[in-house]
Amino acid sequence: MDNVEIEKLKNTVKLLMQDKKGILAADESNATCGKRFASLGIPDTEEERRRWREILLCAPGAQDFVSGVILFDETIRQSDSNGKKFTDVLKEKNILVGIKVDEGLQDFIDHTGETLTHGLNGLPARMQEYKSLGATFAKWRAAFNISDRTPSDDAIRENGEILARYAVICQEHDIVPMVEPEVLLDGNHSIDEAKEVTKKVLKGLFEAIEKHHVHLEGLILKTSMVLSGKDAENRADAKAVGDATVEVLKECVPANVGGVVFLSGGQTPDEATANFNAIAQHEPLPWPLAFSFSRALQNDALLAWGGKISNIELAREAFLKRLESNSQADQGLL
Repeated sequence: MDNVEIEKLKNTVKLLMQDKKGILAADESNATCGKRFASLGIPDTEEERRRWREILLCAPGAQDFVSGVILFDETIRQSDSNGKKFTDVLKEKNILVGIKVDEGLQDFIDHTGETLTHGLNGLPARMQEYKSLGATFAKWRAAFNISDRTPSDDAIRENGEILARYAVICQEHDIVPMVEPEVLLDGNHSIDEAKEVTKKVLKGLFEAIEKHHVHLEGLILKTSMVLSGKDAENRADAKAVGDATVEVLKECVPANVGGVVFLSGGQTPDEATANFNAIAQHEPLPWPLAFSFSRALQNDALLAWGGKISNIELAREAFLKRLESNSQADQGLL
């Protein structure tokens, strides 16, 4: 890559990793969105999904707390109620447009309980289209279960390879890659077990990234916090989560990675905010930190909305309140 291309990537990273701001993950698949709607009796239609995303993306004041939004394929093509493209709405707010480009998880053959992330076929052409639609960064997720047998070295190696190849394709199109190797919350594992697994996953990922010569300053890591399993008897508190997460990151993440953002991964909104606050209290660190939550940013607003037009302003108030809390957590002030 020449210096101009590298500087363009670094500038995008800098805009995404602004202090006191985070990246909204509004990239849930239609199936996931449908499950959330079903629990509240909201019809799962394209128009309802569009209306819900409009509540979030067009919320006045969101730009004070949001530097970027990760969109799903459906959403990047949609418009608000006045016919203005969501991508134009975001650009006017100086919020960068991101896009989820992986195509989900598939069973890893001969590896029971493990998955491989997929979607590399045709990715360069899709990346070119998303760039033409306004995307400046992208996200790709892999997932790892913690059990007596998993994750295997094979699953770590293969998923790391896929994430690295995706990152190369992104950077070839002047798009910042966000790599997301999620260590799942499911199970009864201890925080110490989560710490060891997260170390293995991150070390495997960065070995692959180094092998493929991905430019680290033009890369963002989206990582799990180090958490005890949701079914563990005595779940670790926020301070323990902060300490363990920072220890793992310092050991495994190269100092010149452009930024580190955290997924919420099934935590409640309050848990995710408190744990992020505990991590941020460890700054200064080699990389800027930010939150990049999905459900933990959306849930309060979704409950307030409930599919009713009369509740739109209540939903936006709940959304902004949660954003403001995480902006405070980004500074370790809670």
